[in-house]
Amino acid sequence: MTAARRPRSEPEPRYSLAEALDILATSPGLIAAATAGLAAADLHTPFEPDGWSARDILAHVRACHRTWGAYIERILDEDRPVFRAESPRSTIDQTDFLEQRFKASLEDFTSDRDRLMARLRDVDERDFARTATVTLPGLGQQSRSVRYYADRMASHEREHVRHIEQASASRRAPTTRAR
Repeated sequence: MTAARRPRSEPEPRYSLAEALDILATSPGLIAAATAGLAAADLHTPFEPDGWSARDILAHVRACHRTWGAYIERILDEDRPVFRAESPRSTIDQTDFLEQRFKASLEDFTSDRDRLMARLRDVDERDFARTATVTLPGLGQQSRSVRYYADRMASHEREHVRHIEQASASRRAPTTRAR
């Protein structure tokens, strides 16, 4: 008989809880501000050769939000749930996020994020310590908290929002003509 595996503890958060929640709350608005005034063609064209467009990045962020946000909700709704982690890649494969027009996708993301933020604002701070036992492919069972997923989403999104901001700014940059 083999002993049951104990869940491993999760990594230290990158941000304070207030910082993570602020990043999550402001990400949709930052994406909207960065892409305001860009033509649909600019939003749907990759920023670099063989790279992602603003629409692709937004679709990826939405898939992560849907996956990790669902984990947050499940941990808040259930007493110590046990589940197998899924990759946001499988979530994106099950949606039409990559085909949606950018502005409609951003509106849906904003609405979804507003719902999650309303939920997180309603929970007691100690509820962020609620955990699940999550089976991670190749890593076995690990303990993951609401706090962990909020921090993970914030860290991940911050990088993608910065990419959209920088790439969108370069699309606005005036071109200089050689003389």
